[in-house]
Amino acid sequence: MSKKLTKVSLAAAIAAVSFGISQAQAADFNFTFAHVLIEDTPNGQAALRFKEEVEEKSDGRISIEVLPAAQVGGDVEIIEQIQMGLVDIGIPPTATLGNFEPRMQILDLPFLLPDYDTMVEVLDGDVGREILDTLDDDNMYGVNFWGAGFRHISNNVRPIETPEDLEEIRMRTMQAPIIISTYENLGANATAMAFSEVYNGLQQGVVEGQENPLANIYTMRFYEVQDYLSLTNHAYHAYAAVMNSDSWNSLPDDLKEVMIEAFDNGREASRELTLQDEERILQEIESEIAINEITDEAREAFIKASMPVHEEYEEIVTTDLLHKVYDVVGIEY
Repeated sequence: MSKKLTKVSLAAAIAAVSFGISQAQAADFNFTFAHVLIEDTPNGQAALRFKEEVEEKSDGRISIEVLPAAQVGGDVEIIEQIQMGLVDIGIPPTATLGNFEPRMQILDLPFLLPDYDTMVEVLDGDVGREILDTLDDDNMYGVNFWGAGFRHISNNVRPIETPEDLEEIRMRTMQAPIIISTYENLGANATAMAFSEVYNGLQQGVVEGQENPLANIYTMRFYEVQDYLSLTNHAYHAYAAVMNSDSWNSLPDDLKEVMIEAFDNGREASRELTLQDEERILQEIESEIAINEITDEAREAFIKASMPVHEEYEEIVTTDLLHKVYDVVGIEY
């Protein structure tokens, strides 16, 4: 390649970068959207669709920079940065948000949401809105709930078929008190660990098991370092789509409408992509890891064994809010 051509190519590259920068600078609002997931996950893809929709429908008045794969830290760090206004948007798990607003932990009570349709009814209805509104005092505006499917348990000790099977297993959990309490109540040894560290922790034997939805188990390749996968469906892995309050309030009403519509479409994309992926994932990993489902009888035993956690957290999530969820899902109290 001639020097002249090289200079032309370099000049073109610089011009392209400069054009991109000028476009971002031309926007009225420049927001960052940080999350811990890799872009191949359903929620990683939904975040990119959200960005595209907002930029298009705002006619370039809003620019979104998506920062995936824990580029600015884990979920706890991202939440802290959203509160400080260093990051504008995030989709942290509700369980991790419980470190900042205890009532957010309600959705991570074990065996609370029995199925997909009930999950939608709770999260997208009046009760879900009330749960999101608890973030108002934490300098965050809760928009809606995205999600990655129900969580399941994998480990290297034995198939989990009954509550007793969790006895003494070293389980990795999120940095979330309610999930730590769940496994301790079931006899396991719970260890909080950042999501990005889980693969190495399992590989090196620091922990023996973990819980995650299938999309995360697959994209992080946990099945490579685990022997058993038990389809427990014990909790829906909800992400709360949140914004820094000042960032949200800085928007005029017409752009808030653009954002809300894009957030809702992002929520639907995250759920639909998750459902599409789950059947394919199970087929792809069935030769790599032993997969078992729990029986209806065992599920009843798990529900009974989980009620002490519900009782432990009733005052924390508030009796009023818990009973509103119970009314929707049909749990007697």
